[in-house]
Amino acid sequence: MLQNYRTIKEDNQHEIEIKKSRFICFLKRIKSEDEAKNFIQQIKKEHWKANHNCSAFVLGDRNEIQRSSDDGEPSGTAGVPMLEVLKKNDLINVCAVVTRYFGGTKLGAGGLIRAYSGAVAQAIAATGIVEGRLQQEVLVQLDYPNWGKMENFIANEHLAVKDTQFTDQVVVTCMVDENKTADFENQVTDLLNGQVNFKSGEVIYHEQVIQEV
Repeated sequence: MLQNYRTIKEDNQHEIEIKKSRFICFLKRIKSEDEAKNFIQQIKKEHWKANHNCSAFVLGDRNEIQRSSDDGEPSGTAGVPMLEVLKKNDLINVCAVVTRYFGGTKLGAGGLIRAYSGAVAQAIAATGIVEGRLQQEVLVQLDYPNWGKMENFIANEHLAVKDTQFTDQVVVTCMVDENKTADFENQVTDLLNGQVNFKSGEVIYHEQVIQEV
């Protein structure tokens, strides 16, 4: 099981224009090769009037599956450059389809490579990248007078908070790397002079944005 991974923040699309040709990049998070293939077919069906619907996807914890298609463009000028952008950004489980509506001016092999790779790169930048980290949910139960100290601690340590409940006490669910839970609980215990209780939740992937849109 991966300790961390990088992928796109969400499904999205982004369009650029080069010499009157429209390049529309569609990005989707995928869980299987069938899902990727269905997504590619869906875009082809929606944009059947387009000149080309080129595609690339990476799948698996270590990108064990990599596929690309030039869809009629000169060999090596679309699908592979698109795939390289996904790999360069260290993304997993992402499918990219770039739909081209020809604008009347030929771009040449170099121009096509720059156009297709640029369309994917700009789409990723516009969408944002998240890092998923395998972390332990730690429920911290404390009294209201100690909440200010805990809040400052969370901010100073840049901890991710999944949930905060305010009832008769405050219960804040912090996301902590598995190998750091003991240190975390010791630090909080010292901070609050022992006036705190802990409960372990699930071990899950928690995603945080690492490239802002």
